[in-house]
Amino acid sequence: MKAQVNRVGDLASEKVGPMASQARDAAGHARDAAAYARGSAGDKIYVAREWAAPKLDAAAHSFEEQIAPKVSALLSQAASRVDPRPPVRSRKWPMLLLFTGLAVGAVGFALYRKNSEQWTDAMKENAAGASRWATDKARATSEKVSDLTDEAASKVEAKAGKLGDKAEHKADQASRKLS
Repeated sequence: MKAQVNRVGDLASEKVGPMASQARDAAGHARDAAAYARGSAGDKIYVAREWAAPKLDAAAHSFEEQIAPKVSALLSQAASRVDPRPPVRSRKWPMLLLFTGLAVGAVGFALYRKNSEQWTDAMKENAAGASRWATDKARATSEKVSDLTDEAASKVEAKAGKLGDKAEHKADQASRKLS
């Protein structure tokens, strides 16, 4: 019985030996193919990202310039229709806001023109330095605009608070008359 088992084992090792060698070769080829596929996939992902980045940026600018103003106007119209108070006929606030907007626009345009010329010169010299410079300038301009809008918002809130207090006082008087 031992002899038969040994003979069967010898026959199996004779047939399995070449198959194991072929399996090792196939595994080596599969490993090489996987490495090539990984490199190729990385290249394809890079190309796809390179293509998609400008498309996403263009879509963002398009949304900002075309859709957002329309949505804002629609919401403003809805707010004016829902508002129960009659419109206030004051000419000071609209004129103040108009001149503030014009001043902010003029400052922004001047900064944009100045920054674009300086940015172009700096970009020719050093791309990394130009990127940092543009980021700093954008941050400074953003802070200036933020300060101006905060100031305008506080004035509007103060006016709205006064109007709200008057409306609340009238509502209290009306409720006292009814009760």
